[in-house]
Amino acid sequence: MKKMQTRSKCFALDVIKMCDDLPKKKSSDVISYQIIKSATSQAANYRAACRARSGAEFLSKMFIVVEEADETSFWLEMRHDSDLIDESKFQKLFKESGGIIENIFKCKKKC
Repeated sequence: MKKMQTRSKCFALDVIKMCDDLPKKKSSDVISYQIIKSATSQAANYRAACRARSGAEFLSKMFIVVEEADETSFWLEMRHDSDLIDESKFQKLFKESGGIIENIFKCKKKC
């Protein structure tokens, strides 16, 4: 699913841009580090899943993608709940994060 590879990569880039636009604070820096790490890992592991050599390897990678996607949603919620993101950016990114998770569960076989 080349479309999901592109979608997850674009989402990771949107998260990076969102983090780069924030004022420098210790709390913001910590959350930014975590969310960038999980969003980019989600995209990278989806790409790796598409190159899996077996069904078992594919499923293993997809479970990592789901974990990273859920972690990204968590850090978005933390950023929102600590007033470190405006509501419209939060809604857009949180909705896309949920959409990616939903689409991941639809992937039953290799890309």
